[in-house]
Amino acid sequence: MSRTNFDQLLQAGCHFGHLRRKWNPAMAPYIFMERNGIHIIDLNKTVAKIDEAAEALKGIAKSGKKILFVATKKQAKDIVAEKAASVNMPYVIERWPGGMLTNFPTIRKAVKKMANIDKLMNDGTFANLSKRELLQVTRQRAKLEKNLGSIADLTRLPSALFVVDVMKEHIAVKEAQRLGIPVFAIVDTNSDPKPVDYLIPANDDAKDSIEVILNACCGAIAEGLEERKAEKADEKAAAEQAEEVAEAKPRRARKARKEETPAAGAATETTAEAAE
Repeated sequence: MSRTNFDQLLQAGCHFGHLRRKWNPAMAPYIFMERNGIHIIDLNKTVAKIDEAAEALKGIAKSGKKILFVATKKQAKDIVAEKAASVNMPYVIERWPGGMLTNFPTIRKAVKKMANIDKLMNDGTFANLSKRELLQVTRQRAKLEKNLGSIADLTRLPSALFVVDVMKEHIAVKEAQRLGIPVFAIVDTNSDPKPVDYLIPANDDAKDSIEVILNACCGAIAEGLEERKAEKADEKAAAEQAEEVAEAKPRRARKARKEETPAAGAATETTAEAAE
């Protein structure tokens, strides 16, 4: 069953590409036609690619791994933050911190620094600071929160990257490539699809276009998380059942021994009487 349909994509304007003079020839297989100097994307292929990406994302979420969403362009920031947060996935919507993936331990140190500031603020350690020092610490905390707040729970490298506009987020894509992290991306007609493992050919500038695609992808992630939750519940129930069975076996054995003991005593008495 398709997660999104042709009409939804059409209404959202997913089919509008860039001007012909800005196109990347590698996107030719996904272009349906040219109208008034603008390339029109083949939405039938977009539907197929959304389904393919959604299934892969569902599998990653079901295995308990994290997908990092990246979109620093103005029209995509709020949508990405909302959708990623709804499925409890990390996201970057401000400036991409260079080396975030390739120098991950350093990024983790910055996140820990933010957590330490919070801890010191809560336990009253900063109460003795002057107003100026407190202001400096508060500003530092705000800056860290802005750049790294959404990845505070990312304790290890993500298993996949979801990017809106591979041209704008080319540094993130290169870092993921270097580390062998699969890249999912909305790719417009002016972009190079080669570095992308799961491309979704569509308009990456319109809010509606970005939203309809993210709805489908995050819906698949939510399904994967639900299936994981259900599997864990089943495993727990099976473990509890096995434990109950294991505990019941010794009880049954003891009961059987108790039942056998009187019978054995009676048999001894009968043998003794026969001997007399």
